[in-house]
Amino acid sequence: MGITKTEIFTDEQNKLAVQLKAIAHPARIAILQHIIAAKACICGDLADELGLAQPTISQHLKELKNAGLIQGTIEGVSVCYCIEPNAWSNLQTELNVLFSSYKDLNNCC
Repeated sequence: MGITKTEIFTDEQNKLAVQLKAIAHPARIAILQHIIAAKACICGDLADELGLAQPTISQHLKELKNAGLIQGTIEGVSVCYCIEPNAWSNLQTELNVLFSSYKDLNNCC
């Protein structure tokens, strides 16, 4: 696989790509949906809820956290995760800008 030349793209394009890559997995979408519905979530609850192994859940949570989409706080031996509100708002704005920039003029090849 070739090396991606991320330096030729804007910071906003690179950030959006990282965030979209992080959510481009059905388990991560399910995790995000569960966190949003619950307002917060403890990692162990996700394993029970989604039927995935705890190490698998932990890896998915790590990817979402590395992309800045969720944040976590340690509570005893558990880590409680929630949506990172600024990142989520920025992602929504960037996607709205992207999607609204297309105007269907019915003149495509």
